[in-house]
Amino acid sequence: MNSRFHLFIIISALIVIFYSCKEEDFNTDMNARLIFGTDTVAFDTVFTTIGSTTKWFTVKNPQKQPVQISKIFLAGGDNSRFRLNINGVMANEDFDVEIASGDSIFVFVEVTIDPTGQNNPMVVHDSVVFSLNGNQQDVDLVAFGQDFHLFNGEVLKTQHWQNDKPYLIYNSVLVDTLETLTIDAGCRIHFHKGSSLFVKGTLKAAGTFEDKITFSGDRLEKSYGDVPGQWGAFTEYSNGSILVYGGIHFLLGSKDNLFDWVVLKNAYKGIQIDSMGFSANPALSISNSRIENMTLNCIDARTTFLKASNCVFANSGSYTLALLFGGDYEFNHCTVANFYRHATRKEPALIMNNYFKYNKVTYSFNFSALFGNCIIYGNNANEIVSDKGGTGSFLYSFKNCLVNTNLKDGFENSVFNKDPLFVDIPEDNFAIDSLSPARNMGNIEIARLFPLDLDNQSRLDDEGADSGALEWIPTAKRKK
Repeated sequence: MNSRFHLFIIISALIVIFYSCKEEDFNTDMNARLIFGTDTVAFDTVFTTIGSTTKWFTVKNPQKQPVQISKIFLAGGDNSRFRLNINGVMANEDFDVEIASGDSIFVFVEVTIDPTGQNNPMVVHDSVVFSLNGNQQDVDLVAFGQDFHLFNGEVLKTQHWQNDKPYLIYNSVLVDTLETLTIDAGCRIHFHKGSSLFVKGTLKAAGTFEDKITFSGDRLEKSYGDVPGQWGAFTEYSNGSILVYGGIHFLLGSKDNLFDWVVLKNAYKGIQIDSMGFSANPALSISNSRIENMTLNCIDARTTFLKASNCVFANSGSYTLALLFGGDYEFNHCTVANFYRHATRKEPALIMNNYFKYNKVTYSFNFSALFGNCIIYGNNANEIVSDKGGTGSFLYSFKNCLVNTNLKDGFENSVFNKDPLFVDIPEDNFAIDSLSPARNMGNIEIARLFPLDLDNQSRLDDEGADSGALEWIPTAKRKK
C-alpha cells in the first residue's frame, strides 16, 4: 500500500511537471504578422579598401500567442554578399525559430565589400525573408559596392565635382536656390532607382569631346546599357496615378544652366524644365550632347527658354521633345530620332503646344520655336504635331530640315517624309549614309555658327553642310 501511494505521488508529480512545462499552442493565423525594427538595413559606409561592417535589427512578435517562424533566410542564398547571425546562430538560414508573445529576437547582418572590383555593382541588394504561417515578410539590405562619392538625399550648396571617382545619387539630391553645382569633364554620375537631381539654382556640366560627362543609372551590367526607366524620381498616389519627375529636373527659379558634351540616358524622363517665364538668357543651353533611351520624354520643357545645338535626342516611349505651355525654343543641327523598341509608341517625336486646361478654363501662352538644319524622323507615320489653343501666339519655323510630318506650313527648304538613311538604327548610330537625302541640304549660314559636328568633324570641308547632328564623312577621313 505504501509503495502504491509512493507510485501515485510520483506519477502525479510527473503529470504536473509535464503540463507545467508544456508550451502554449503556437499562433497559426495566416493574418499574423511580425514587426521589424526597420524595413531597410542600409550600410551607408563607402569603402575605399576591403572592409566589413555589421548592423542589426529586431523582430518582434506582437501576437498574444507565441509564433514559430518556419524559415528565416537570405533571398540571395549562397550568392549573397551578406551574412546573418539569427538570434545567436551564425547561419544564413534557420528553421522553426520561436518567439514568445510580446518578445523579440535580434538579427545581425554583416557585409564585406571589395571596392576595387570594377565588376562590383554600385549598390548591393538583398533581403532577409521571414516565412510565418504561409506568408512571407522581408527586410531589405542595401550596401555600396564601389568606392565613389555618395550623395544621399542631400541639399547641395555651391560646390565643384571633380573627375576623381564616380558619383552616386541615392534618394535624390537638390541644388538649392542661388547655389551652383559645377561638374568637371569626364565625371560619371550614377543614379539609384527612383532618384533624380533637382535644381533650384544652377547646374553647369561642361565636358569635352574626349571626356564627356555621363548621367546614367547604377546598374553597370552590359545588359542594362540601353534599358530605359532605370532612374528618375516619381510619386505614386493612392488613386493609382504616378507623377514622374525629370532625371535632371530644373525647378521654378533655376537659371543659366549649361550642358556641353553630356550623355544622359536610361531614365524614366531625361530632362524636365518647369515654367521659368521669359528671360534674356536660356534657362538651359544644351550642346554636343546625347539624350536617349527614356521611358517617357528626352526633353519635357514648359513655358521656358531652351537652346540646343549639335545634339541627338533619341528613343523615347512618348514625345521625344515635348515643348509645352508656350515658351521660346531654338534647335540647330539636332537629330531627333525615335525608334523606341521597348513598347508600342503612339505619340510623335515632337509636340509643340501653347496651352493647358484646368477646371474647363484654357490658359494660353506665347509659343516660338525655330529648327535649323535638323532631322526629325522615326517609325511613326507622323512625327511632328502642333497643338495651338487660346489666344497666345503660336509661331514655328523649320529651315533646311528633313522631317517626317503631315504639317505643311512653317517649312523652308525642307525635305518631307524621306528616310534619312541612318547608318545603324539598332545600334543607335544616327550618322547618315552617303546616299542620305539630308546630305548637303543644310543652310550654310547656320552651319558656320556650328562648324564642328557631334563627332568633332568639320561641316565646312565639302560641298555643303548636312542636316542633323552628324556630318557625313568618308570612313577613311573620319577621326577616331
